[in-house]
Amino acid sequence: MRGSVYYQTAELTKLIFVEGAKKIDRVNKDHEHYQCVASYNTMDSYRSVWNNFFNYLKEHFKLKNCELINEEHVKNYIEYKIEYYPSKQYLEKITSALGKLELALNKYSKLKYSINPIAYDFKIRQELLNHARDYKLVANNYNNRVYDKPLEIINLLSCEEHKIAALIQLEGGARAEGVTLIKYSQIKYFRKDEITKKDVGVIETKEKGGKVGDVQTSKQTLILLGNYLEDNELEVFKIKYQDYVNDIKQACLQLNIKHQGTHGFRWTFAQNRVREYQKYGYSYEQALQGVSWEMKHFRASITEHYLG
Repeated sequence: MRGSVYYQTAELTKLIFVEGAKKIDRVNKDHEHYQCVASYNTMDSYRSVWNNFFNYLKEHFKLKNCELINEEHVKNYIEYKIEYYPSKQYLEKITSALGKLELALNKYSKLKYSINPIAYDFKIRQELLNHARDYKLVANNYNNRVYDKPLEIINLLSCEEHKIAALIQLEGGARAEGVTLIKYSQIKYFRKDEITKKDVGVIETKEKGGKVGDVQTSKQTLILLGNYLEDNELEVFKIKYQDYVNDIKQACLQLNIKHQGTHGFRWTFAQNRVREYQKYGYSYEQALQGVSWEMKHFRASITEHYLG
């Protein structure tokens, strides 16, 4: 489907929104209004999620055609939202909206392709929702996403750019968007780590939601980044997000390790950094708050999500 994000969601809305449709018809599998949305407010709420989802795909996957959406995109989007700890109610709204998107896309495909329509199945959304409990989204049956062998994974990555990005995430806890594009001007060089008093490298990142702050790395990693830019005569370090994710996945397959995406390095950083705080005399509560700030969160309790 061609057109802007908002045009595409408007077209899909027409396929499932029937104002005033009776409930008895909406639960009847044989009725044309089966599973349709009858409330304008509900549809408006769902469409706002679709707009956000499509913009996310456009930014992170360069995907501009909603017909190309698949289960992997849905999984990445929901996990991305989980990273920001929405309320349980908000996550439920997201998964419901994506369920209606699945319905709308299947209807659209059947109308456009009478023979061999595309079949959309986003059941992963329910599986991810089932892992959420209570307010601020702490997982049911805690899923530890820490990599046991992060350096082995990094060593197996196929290109230098991906290795540098992964090291920055592992050593500094940066989100993926903080390492997929780094301008030379963001490198702030070296300073003393306030916790360990060791020399560290510093990169200023701007991540989702406009959160700006410093990410610390080892001196060696910062030198790798600087040399990469200088050797290639570049002003910007830039990698494709999906290529980076796929590279990590392949490395995990080779090591027979469960793939935890780019977030796995961030989780590993959180656990390692809390231990580091405590090693240097900070209390558990101080460690939680300090690591939360370093990861561009505010509440100390958020760090506990990474610790289980």
